[in-house]
Amino acid sequence: MPQKSGVGIVRQTMNIPNFRNYMAGNFVSQVGLWTQRVGVQWLTWELTESPTWLGVMAFADFFPIVVMSPLGGVLADRLHPLFALRLYIVLSACLSGAIAGLTLSGVITIEVLLLLVLANGCVLAFNYPLRLSILHTLVGREFLTSAISINSVGFSFARIGGPALAGILISQWGVGPAITFTVFADIVFIIALVWVFLHDYRKPSRNKPLKDIPQEILEGFHYVRKHAGLAPLVIILVTTSLFARPFTDLFAGFAAEIFGRGADGLAWLTSMQGIGAAFGAIILARYDGVIGLTKKMVIYLLVLAIGVFAFAATDVFWFALVCTAIVGYALTVIGVIEQTLMQASVDDQIRGRVASFYIMFARGCPAFGALLMGTLAGFFGLQIPVAGGAVLCLVLWIWAAQRRKVMADNLEKEPEIP
Repeated sequence: MPQKSGVGIVRQTMNIPNFRNYMAGNFVSQVGLWTQRVGVQWLTWELTESPTWLGVMAFADFFPIVVMSPLGGVLADRLHPLFALRLYIVLSACLSGAIAGLTLSGVITIEVLLLLVLANGCVLAFNYPLRLSILHTLVGREFLTSAISINSVGFSFARIGGPALAGILISQWGVGPAITFTVFADIVFIIALVWVFLHDYRKPSRNKPLKDIPQEILEGFHYVRKHAGLAPLVIILVTTSLFARPFTDLFAGFAAEIFGRGADGLAWLTSMQGIGAAFGAIILARYDGVIGLTKKMVIYLLVLAIGVFAFAATDVFWFALVCTAIVGYALTVIGVIEQTLMQASVDDQIRGRVASFYIMFARGCPAFGALLMGTLAGFFGLQIPVAGGAVLCLVLWIWAAQRRKVMADNLEKEPEIP
């Protein structure tokens, strides 16, 4: 049956009370999260004036998500998700409150800040799989693509608004009030989740002993590995995350060395990628259902490869901006489709674990890819590693095109209970 699309799908998705209330709280929470990240970065610089400490703090925020997400996925499948989300948000608010309180009182130290950021990273490792897996239950298969796209649009705007708000708060009142806003944002999300609970959303809990957790993680891994659709989807996710997404981490070098620009060049490149990403999410939000998404993803793998290669091959700044917007658009379309198909093709009993593997690869692979590209750029220059990544993405497109029908047959059908 052909899929409907258009503004009406977005309106119908937003008219679902559970989803609307969840998204309102989630958006405010995301703004708070980005406000805190900028605040912590600035506080780290104020305390140390050390680039090394900036890297250490970013690692502390990121590393637990990569390592602990599979455990978070198991708990997402075991616990009532709204209860668990409220618990995690309360813990996050307490940690943010501790950072804000110690900062306002003037007794914060870099070592204490590191421990608090590391603890918050652990909370986020359990939080993220729940935030991703809950969307399917809130809206169902029919509106899942639209819901994930709307969520992506909200994330994009939060990523813009949070740092801007942090800049205003820090310049006017200091770091303490900026991080205090994160506590307020978490409280708003908790209230929104209470309203979702009042709409009588339920998911059965799984009462299993703690000793079964490692086995459940392995069950999730084997489920993905043996699934005829999910296994190649993970290969696509890993390859694009390693060899396409990390080129953005070299923007500063491209702006200065290739295009002869300063900080304005970096700002333009970053902004154009964000504009392309937001546009891609908005367009895909108008899509109804999951039929045809595999074909669309394969097409945009080719667009991605061409866009990245063209960016690496040019020294014309305006053309590079166009390429950056195209790549941002393609990456977002591919990412939203990956999330949609991963959720739509698995049963509730294992959705949290599958979502946790997505989080682990989507956040871990770009970091390792950036390290690899940065190292290669030190030997061969900026353009060759990025062009090489584009060629690998082109090979990926050929590989995926040959498997498109098998992937679609297994990813776009109703899930089987594992």
